[in-house]
Amino acid sequence: MRYSLLIFCLALLFDACAEEQPLYDLQGNQRSLAEFQGKWRLVNYWATWCTPCLEEIPELVQFHARHNDKDAVVIGINMEQLDAEALTIFMDELSINYPVWVASPSQQTALGPLSGLPTSFLVSPQGEVVARQVGVVSAHMIERFIARQTESAETVTRQK
Repeated sequence: MRYSLLIFCLALLFDACAEEQPLYDLQGNQRSLAEFQGKWRLVNYWATWCTPCLEEIPELVQFHARHNDKDAVVIGINMEQLDAEALTIFMDELSINYPVWVASPSQQTALGPLSGLPTSFLVSPQGEVVARQVGVVSAHMIERFIARQTESAETVTRQK
């Protein structure tokens, strides 16, 4: 009984630590997803060694370019322990135009579990996680989902 209680407490402690895991930009400044409150946020967990991650980067670049000044942003969270210089060179080579922050590799994030890479979470302008996708996403897929969510919210507002 005591052993299972200890395991349970350690699991809770691990989950709490994972949720509090800080995010840092490439200059070493601590960052928060709340900085983009009021916009849709596509939070994309990825790594440079992940082939599907690399396949979706052009789509994320395209989506970010179309929406950054208006209603949505992409935030890449690199899940490796690369130094900032190496990651910056990699980003420049792929013309990544969205912010990339770093986090320690983990299977749990503040937004939810990571069962593989890439994993993307779509966070509403109000800060609610409304979708999770393990695997490659496209700009069209993201735009279509946001449009449906926006239409549903407008319908609910009109009905009130």
